[in-house]
Amino acid sequence: MDLSIVIPAYNEGKKISGDIFAADKFLKENNFEGEIIIVDDGSIDDTYDVSINCENKTFFNLNVIRLNKNQGKGNAVKEGILNSKGKLVLYADAGETVGFENSLLGIKLINDGKFKIANGSRKMKGSKIIKEQDFDRKLISKIFGFAAKYLLKIPKDLTDTQCGFKLYDGKVAKQLFSKLETTGFLFELEIILLAIKEGYNIVEFPLIWKCDRDSRISVSKSSKKVIDEFIFLYKKFIS
Repeated sequence: MDLSIVIPAYNEGKKISGDIFAADKFLKENNFEGEIIIVDDGSIDDTYDVSINCENKTFFNLNVIRLNKNQGKGNAVKEGILNSKGKLVLYADAGETVGFENSLLGIKLINDGKFKIANGSRKMKGSKIIKEQDFDRKLISKIFGFAAKYLLKIPKDLTDTQCGFKLYDGKVAKQLFSKLETTGFLFELEIILLAIKEGYNIVEFPLIWKCDRDSRISVSKSSKKVIDEFIFLYKKFIS
């Protein structure tokens, strides 16, 4: 199988069918042998039911995984990747913030053999932002980026660690995510740190991106967990 597309979802009942059909169309138009994996992270809306109802309407296999309780985005992505079968795995946020055709450059970078991991970036040269983030999110992003690079020693040439559009060699993805301990929003930092520890080079590629303000992230509710995860990563990899 060429490509597995993993989409974590929490209370995305209004949007998830659009993600499923967009992924299905992308696989078909590019002649990929693939699968779509939706991981419902304990949603309390109809995310699971909407996803299941799409099963007989897609050309490619749709695997809907339902977690009994909300455990965090990192855990949902981990669950999807560990259940994937593709030679390559694409993890993409719900809400179609990035069109799946953006992954073609990342796929080429991995298939050329020089890299095992290709991360989409909204901030590198060549990227195009259709709808900007609000000021508060931009400010938080800058503070977070500074802390990640100067405290966690994330390579400075990585411009956008938190963008939810990343490609992995399938075997490498399973290797790294099987070791993942961070279940929340900072899981991507742990994967980067694990990849560096294992000696994998990471390349970025530009995206056409639009902000989805109606996200599942609440800054006020998530701040304590983010700080706790940051401290955990610092102790695990730096101190």
